Amino acid sequence: MKKSAIVLFLSIAVIGGMARFYKITNPIADWHSWRQSDTAAVERNFERFGFDPLRPRYDDLSNIQSGRDNPMGWRMVEFPLYQSIAYMGRQIVPTVSSEVWLRLVTIAASAATAALIGLLVTQAGGMLAGFFAATVFAVLPYSVYYGRTILPDPFMVFLSIASIVILSLCAHLQGKKYWIVFVLSAILAALALLTKPTAIFLLLPVPYLFYRKFSFSKYLFIGLFAYSLISVLPLWLWRQWIVQFPEGIAVFGWLLNAGNIRFKGAWFNWLFAERIGKLILGYWGLIPFGLGLVLPIGKKEGWLFRLWLLGSLAYLAVLAAGNVQHDYYQILLLPVISIYLGKGFAFFLSNNVFSKAVSYQLGAVCFLFMLAFSWYTMRTFYWINRPEIVEAGKAADALLPKDAKVIASYNGDTTFLYQTNRQGWPIGFEIDKKIQMGATHYVTVSPTDADGETRALASEYTVLVRNDRFA
Repeated sequence: MKKSAIVLFLSIAVIGGMARFYKITNPIADWHSWRQSDTAAVERNFERFGFDPLRPRYDDLSNIQSGRDNPMGWRMVEFPLYQSIAYMGRQIVPTVSSEVWLRLVTIAASAATAALIGLLVTQAGGMLAGFFAATVFAVLPYSVYYGRTILPDPFMVFLSIASIVILSLCAHLQGKKYWIVFVLSAILAALALLTKPTAIFLLLPVPYLFYRKFSFSKYLFIGLFAYSLISVLPLWLWRQWIVQFPEGIAVFGWLLNAGNIRFKGAWFNWLFAERIGKLILGYWGLIPFGLGLVLPIGKKEGWLFRLWLLGSLAYLAVLAAGNVQHDYYQILLLPVISIYLGKGFAFFLSNNVFSKAVSYQLGAVCFLFMLAFSWYTMRTFYWINRPEIVEAGKAADALLPKDAKVIASYNGDTTFLYQTNRQGWPIGFEIDKKIQMGATHYVTVSPTDADGETRALASEYTVLVRNDRFA
């Protein structure tokens, strides 16, 4: 790989990283704030209860996520590698908040992913396609927003892509040098699966890359066995460990096919029209994306990108309900979408089918309109529509004892609870039971007499603060 290409893609990564600094200090109260709050709470509780990645804890003590009361607040989903890195950063520079550190880790991972995609596509399809693939990943509004959120998904994508890129770019190495690369790739795959097991869909090309290297030989099967052992064993051990904490394991069966939505009209509409067509590609990106899909497969590319495409489709089908329910689930698709967009935009500038004037103009219109129409929707994701939960949370944090257990009634959404900087419950009801479990204070952003629960509690207990926004 030429030094000029490396410099180019590092420059794109820097530009993409800078774009992701937009509203980096926002409170966690924007789009999908509940999932971001749960993720951030794990890092914050490392500071509160001590650093123990084998026993991550968050703020929700309720039975909403697992069906069991969770008095210790165990958070036994993905291994908290992402939060652990942010925690270590905060120990070095404690003046930077937990939320900003978590976002910085996401930004670094997302920006690095753009550079890795550019390098890989350049090797397989040429500099022009690599440039556009990296640029699209760096500046797509959907990618920019989720590339600075407090979620494990972008970090998982980075680790997965890094694992594949290392195997692909270093396939020419021989002997000991190749096996060092092999082990590094397998370790990255293991970390990706620990960060979020859905990484398996991005690791689908691994057997193909071994086949290209070894053909049908004993090294193919030895390599596959060793790679699988290194990459899957840590995840298996983690899953065996967390069964000791059933109250901390969120119910996940519904993610597969709740409501039998798979392959129904709603499934196709939400995923391919609303999410990929509108939210990610802003309608106009469908033209270069479609071109990228139908262009002939390059000799160097082989089946690598097609297998990634098949892995993405399998992901949408397997986790059908989860993908329909949550638009952040499509973060995993971004590398594949960017690669085929890169191929499509490169075709506009290099084809001999249409005149240069037509191709250049159509490519520019598609690129600009794609960004504009995607941004029109994505800009709303940064909005904080209920600023009173932030205000009430700050008031509670300043007023209440540090060891208080809080009922932050917000219809089960943990965003409000996170703002109080306390463990507790994100929903009211059964107040006496919650008091028996340790609840000491009740906070609400429905302070009027019309709220029956607030009115009843105010008549029985001391009201510390009450105004027209919160109590």
